[in-house]
Amino acid sequence: MTDPKLNDQTSLGISLKWLIQIIIIAAMVVWGYFGLTSKISQLEIDVLRMKDSVELNSEFRVKWPLGQLGALPDDAEQNMRLKFIEDDVSSLEGHVDALRIKNEQNNKN
Repeated sequence: MTDPKLNDQTSLGISLKWLIQIIIIAAMVVWGYFGLTSKISQLEIDVLRMKDSVELNSEFRVKWPLGQLGALPDDAEQNMRLKFIEDDVSSLEGHVDALRIKNEQNNKN
Protein backbone atom coordinates (compact mmCIF):
# COMPACT_ATOMS: atom_id res chain seq x y z
CA MET A 1 0.00 0.00 0.00
CA THR A 2 1.36 3.38 -0.91
CA ASP A 3 1.37 6.31 1.48
CA PRO A 4 -0.60 9.28 0.23
CA LYS A 5 1.65 12.24 -0.38
CA LEU A 6 0.58 15.83 -0.15
CA ASN A 7 1.79 18.19 -2.83
CA ASP A 8 0.52 20.95 -5.08
CA GLN A 9 -1.27 18.36 -7.22
CA THR A 10 -3.29 16.90 -4.34
CA SER A 11 -7.01 17.38 -4.72
CA LEU A 12 -9.75 17.29 -2.09
CA GLY A 13 -13.25 16.29 -2.92
CA ILE A 14 -15.89 18.22 -0.89
CA SER A 15 -19.51 18.84 -1.68
CA LEU A 16 -20.75 22.34 -2.34
CA LYS A 17 -23.23 22.01 0.52
CA TRP A 18 -20.44 21.40 3.06
CA LEU A 19 -18.29 24.17 1.61
CA ILE A 20 -21.12 26.71 2.00
CA GLN A 21 -21.76 25.54 5.58
CA ILE A 22 -18.07 25.90 6.46
CA ILE A 23 -17.99 29.40 4.97
CA ILE A 24 -21.16 30.41 6.85
CA ILE A 25 -19.83 29.03 10.14
CA ALA A 26 -16.51 30.79 9.64
CA ALA A 27 -18.34 34.06 8.89
CA MET A 28 -20.49 33.65 12.03
CA VAL A 29 -17.42 33.01 14.17
CA VAL A 30 -15.69 36.11 12.78
CA TRP A 31 -18.86 38.21 13.26
CA GLY A 32 -19.22 36.94 16.84
CA TYR A 33 -15.57 37.64 17.62
CA PHE A 34 -15.75 41.22 16.36
CA GLY A 35 -19.07 41.73 18.14
CA LEU A 36 -17.54 40.60 21.44
CA THR A 37 -14.40 42.68 21.04
CA SER A 38 -16.43 45.80 20.22
CA LYS A 39 -18.66 45.21 23.27
CA ILE A 40 -15.61 44.71 25.49
CA SER A 41 -14.05 47.90 24.15
CA GLN A 42 -17.28 49.83 24.80
CA LEU A 43 -17.44 48.47 28.35
CA GLU A 44 -13.81 49.47 28.97
CA ILE A 45 -14.61 53.00 27.81
CA ASP A 46 -17.66 53.07 30.10
CA VAL A 47 -15.51 51.95 33.04
CA LEU A 48 -12.99 54.72 32.32
CA ARG A 49 -15.79 57.28 32.21
CA MET A 50 -17.18 55.98 35.50
CA LYS A 51 -13.76 56.14 37.16
CA ASP A 52 -13.36 59.72 35.99
CA SER A 53 -16.84 60.56 37.26
CA VAL A 54 -16.09 58.97 40.64
CA GLU A 55 -12.84 60.93 40.95
CA LEU A 56 -14.61 64.19 40.11
CA ASN A 57 -17.39 63.35 42.55
CA SER A 58 -14.89 62.56 45.30
CA GLU A 59 -13.10 65.85 44.67
CA PHE A 60 -16.43 67.70 44.72
CA ARG A 61 -17.55 65.88 47.87
CA VAL A 62 -14.41 66.95 49.72
CA LYS A 63 -13.96 70.48 48.37
CA TRP A 64 -17.59 71.71 48.31
CA PRO A 65 -18.18 71.64 52.10
CA LEU A 66 -14.84 73.36 52.62
CA GLY A 67 -15.87 76.17 50.27
CA GLN A 68 -12.98 75.52 47.91
CA LEU A 69 -15.30 75.20 44.92
CA GLY A 70 -17.23 78.36 45.71
CA ALA A 71 -20.78 78.79 46.88
CA LEU A 72 -24.10 79.11 45.17
CA PRO A 73 -25.66 82.59 45.08
CA ASP A 74 -28.59 81.16 47.04
CA ASP A 75 -26.17 80.02 49.74
CA ALA A 76 -24.72 83.51 50.04
CA GLU A 77 -28.21 85.02 50.32
CA GLN A 78 -29.23 82.38 52.86
CA ASN A 79 -26.10 83.05 54.93
CA MET A 80 -26.82 86.77 54.86
CA ARG A 81 -30.39 86.19 56.05
CA LEU A 82 -29.19 83.85 58.80
CA LYS A 83 -26.69 86.46 59.98
CA PHE A 84 -29.48 89.06 60.10
CA ILE A 85 -31.71 86.68 62.10
CA GLU A 86 -28.84 85.88 64.51
CA ASP A 87 -28.29 89.61 65.08
CA ASP A 88 -32.02 90.09 65.59
CA VAL A 89 -32.19 87.23 68.10
CA SER A 90 -29.17 88.60 69.98
CA SER A 91 -30.85 91.99 70.19
CA LEU A 92 -34.09 90.43 71.43
CA GLU A 93 -32.21 88.35 74.00
CA GLY A 94 -30.62 91.55 75.27
CA HIS A 95 -34.03 93.23 75.59
CA VAL A 96 -35.48 90.15 77.36
CA ASP A 97 -32.54 90.13 79.79
CA ALA A 98 -33.01 93.86 80.47
CA LEU A 99 -36.74 93.38 81.10
CA ARG A 100 -36.05 90.38 83.32
CA ILE A 101 -33.59 92.42 85.44
CA LYS A 102 -36.04 95.33 85.59
CA ASN A 103 -38.86 92.97 86.64
CA GLU A 104 -36.70 91.43 89.39
CA GLN A 105 -35.80 94.90 90.68
CA ASN A 106 -39.49 95.91 90.72
CA ASN A 107 -40.40 92.70 92.59
CA LYS A 108 -37.76 93.39 95.26
CA ASN A 109 -39.09 96.89 95.92
